[in-house]
Order: sequence, then structure tokens, then C-alpha cells
Amino acid sequence: MNSLPFAYLIPIFLITLYFILRKKKPTVTPVTDADKKILNDYVGFYHNLDSTDKLKFEDKIAAFFGSVKMEGVGVEMTTFDELLIASSAVIPIFGFHDWQYKNLSTVLLYPDTFNHDFQFEGGERNITGMVGSGYMNGQMILSQSALRQGFSKSAGKENTAIHEFVHLLDKSDGATDGVPENLIAHEYTLPWIKMMHEEIGRIEDNKSDINPYAITNQAEFFAVVSEYFFEKPELLKDKHPDLYTQLSRIFAQNPAG
Repeated sequence: MNSLPFAYLIPIFLITLYFILRKKKPTVTPVTDADKKILNDYVGFYHNLDSTDKLKFEDKIAAFFGSVKMEGVGVEMTTFDELLIASSAVIPIFGFHDWQYKNLSTVLLYPDTFNHDFQFEGGERNITGMVGSGYMNGQMILSQSALRQGFSKSAGKENTAIHEFVHLLDKSDGATDGVPENLIAHEYTLPWIKMMHEEIGRIEDNKSDINPYAITNQAEFFAVVSEYFFEKPELLKDKHPDLYTQLSRIFAQNPAG
């Protein structure tokens, strides 16, 4: 039997190589009616959206499920937890058309607080969430108790999971420094840094209602005020109008209306 001429073999080889190397698209499973009820009952951000934006939120939830792995460590990962984690990821990027967390592959859920050695039993444990670095790069660890507390009616201005996803946004330009260069126009960078340091001074003088953890550094300030922005937007707009305006620019959102 005659073999195929070499000229025919080249395109066949290239097509075969394409299918071998082609990155498989993640499977996107639509959000179910049961999922929507959980979102409506427990995620205030979703609850307050109109019907069109709810569909947009659901699509972003489904896309997150298709691109990021979620695992329980010492605890069962429930659908409820998965929806809260995905909501925490979607809320900060809801104003962006096609954002993907390229610096995240896995979210690990621990039962409660943990330490810097990632132990959640015994000893000193006071960490509720962490974005991994070094050999843990691409992973996030969340405490189940803190995750659920962040979406409870008693959460106030705080939401640990949103805090950690804001760190990821901050980190997307290569530096976790409180200045998300991928999200903030260049002309607003210096005014934003000045605004952060002025408010940090007020916190240090006990003249601010912002969580004192914000004075740790610029990155923590950005994450803490972002929690406030999404959890209590009307209050932030009232008490800190300049901060609210700048965060509205950064996140391309106006949750206070």
C-alpha cells in the first residue's frame, strides 16, 4: 500500500498536535434553582441585584466553579460553602466584564482558625484566611467558621473571604501593596496612597470606625476598607465619602446606589 506523500503528512501532524496541546475548556455547570435560593437568602449583595444583574452574577459563579478547585481539609465542603466562596470571589470583580483569577487554582477550606504552619488544631491559631505564596502560590486557605460568619446577619463591616479575594486582586499586578495597578487609573494612584495614609493616621488616633487591622500595612488597609465597601456601602459613603468614591472607581461598582 502506498504511503501518504510528505506534503499531506505535515497538516495532519499539525492538526494532531493542536488537539494534543489545546487547553481543555473548563466545564461550566449552570447555577441551579436551589443554589439561587441559597444566594438570595445568604448573600446580601446578590439579594439586592435586579433580575438582569442576578443572571450576570450566576454566570460568574458558574465560571468560577469551572476554573477553581475547592476542597475541604478536616471538614466537609458543602454546596453552601462553595456558593459562599464563589460569591466572595465574584463580588469584588462584578464590575469587570471578563475577569479571571489567574493567580488562583485551589481554595482550601479549614474547619476553623489556623496558624502559619497551616495547623488547625492546638497551639496558637489566629488566622482566618490566607493567600498562599512560595510553594503555596495559587492557593487560598479559608476558615469555614469565618467564611460563614462573613455572610451572617451579625457580620457587620467584615467578610474574611472577600478580604482574601481583594488581596488576590491586589496581587495580580505582581505586588500585594494596596495599590491595584491593574484596576486603578495612573492619575489616581498617588491620591489613593495619600488617602490611605491619612486614614491610617485617623485610625491610629482612634478617630475612625475602620477596623484597626487596617493600619498593619497598605495591603491590609485596602482589603479591610474593601470589606466595608461591599458589606456596608451606605455607611462607608456617609462616613468616608472620598474613600467610597475611590473604591467605586477601583471596583467599577456603586453598591450604595
